[in-house]
Amino acid sequence: MNHEIYTNWEKDTALITTRISGAVTETEVSKWKESLEKTFAEIPNGTKFKIFVNFYGLNPATVSAHKSYRDIIPLLLSKYNWRIGYLDLFEEAKNLKLTSENGTECIAAVHCHHDSYKINEYESRFGKETEHFFDDPEKSESWIRSYQTNSQ
Repeated sequence: MNHEIYTNWEKDTALITTRISGAVTETEVSKWKESLEKTFAEIPNGTKFKIFVNFYGLNPATVSAHKSYRDIIPLLLSKYNWRIGYLDLFEEAKNLKLTSENGTECIAAVHCHHDSYKINEYESRFGKETEHFFDDPEKSESWIRSYQTNSQ
């Protein structure tokens, strides 16, 4: 499978879409992290945004590649007043501090991964009105696009 690595900001829908897939190494994870940082720097102060984290087809080539990507999204979103539901699984995440950079906040998130067993477990345990976990990229995108940013 080819790599897909990108992060996009849609101003009109206040949607960030980020994708990393394929047999990635730490180098690809670094490129993906750079795309996230660059995109988040473009978001206007005070924006309420939603995010689609698409890991469908992600297959880290090494254990170190896996370790290098798994905390990027939780740590990044914690800067935008968002705590991912599955963090309750990890003792080391119990004291993760939430902040709001420049009044910018995440108000909804969808996470997509091809491991149906794991993602369905996450959905049943941690899914809520503002956050879902799906094993289908189209279903994920459809849900996050239909989530109204003013429905808080």
